[in-house]
Amino acid sequence: MGFFGTIKDESQRNFIARADEAKGEIVYKYPEKNIRMLTQLTVDADEVALFVKDGKVEGKLGPGRHQLDSKNIPFLGRLIEGFTGGNLFITEVFFVTTREITGVKFGGPIGDVRDPETGLGIGTMVYGDFSIRVTEPEKLVVGLVGMGRTTNADFVGWFKNQVLKVTRDRIAELLVKKRWPLLDVTSGAYTEEIETEVISGLKPHVDNYGLTVVRMGNFHISIKEEDEATLKKLSKDVAYSRLAGGFQQYAQGQAMLGASEGMAKGGGGSDGALQGMGMGMGFGMAQAFANNQQHHGGGQPGQFQQPPPQQAAAPADTRSPAQRLKEIKELKDAGVLSDEEYNAKRAELMKLL
Repeated sequence: MGFFGTIKDESQRNFIARADEAKGEIVYKYPEKNIRMLTQLTVDADEVALFVKDGKVEGKLGPGRHQLDSKNIPFLGRLIEGFTGGNLFITEVFFVTTREITGVKFGGPIGDVRDPETGLGIGTMVYGDFSIRVTEPEKLVVGLVGMGRTTNADFVGWFKNQVLKVTRDRIAELLVKKRWPLLDVTSGAYTEEIETEVISGLKPHVDNYGLTVVRMGNFHISIKEEDEATLKKLSKDVAYSRLAGGFQQYAQGQAMLGASEGMAKGGGGSDGALQGMGMGMGFGMAQAFANNQQHHGGGQPGQFQQPPPQQAAAPADTRSPAQRLKEIKELKDAGVLSDEEYNAKRAELMKLL
């Protein structure tokens, strides 16, 4: 058994090809460095074979079957070791896939990203996959050998880290420059823009390795559910304050709204009417209170006080009821307003038409 096993091993050394289990790998390094003269080398249609010695690519063979003979392949002459009598090449053989490799998965934390709409720093994650193509195999192998990353696992791990690093930097930069609300980013509204920016940002990092990121797929940015709920609540508050004419009026409106709802619960037959008036009463009373504060300066009723120069009066809301109806519809579609809140506000605005 040992004898026949030895014969089999010796026979296999006369043939070199990518191992079957490595067919899907981008880089495959043949495990033997001592290659016999006249060995048969098989290179698949979607790959090339590189011969490397002392970190330098001495030659390349394309798809097909090749008999490794220095008479037919001149560069092999530089790999022959004289002490073997000219029967052995001493070289590393790398098989590099040249077709597009799809479905390379990556993911990890982006870190705390500041939401432009609310000012909160939110822990953010990204995950997805990308496709990659080797355009210059020589650059890739020399670069990997120089880094000591000569296995496919080492290479893929390093490359995923590059993708995550650039993705993290670009998303943070886009949120600052474009002022995209984080909720819109996590909903996928800007996926194409982010993909374009990430691929562009990767180019200077991978060009020196003869690589191209072709596209990104199933690309998703996410935050925790509790953080999403917090952002939605704050976004709703911001939207309401705009409708009310400012945050102070909104806060006062919320207080008045609570008071009116309390009256409704204790008001017997007037229950339904007061509940229907609740939101409108709250905002209406808040606006009236704000106007009174502007005229009386916050003092006793009837006493006029000149407002300080640095406190300019809030600008009047010049939007028409139709414009405001359109705005609250957009807020409802965006999930900021519930159906009940939307219907109540709409009923109030319809009375003004």
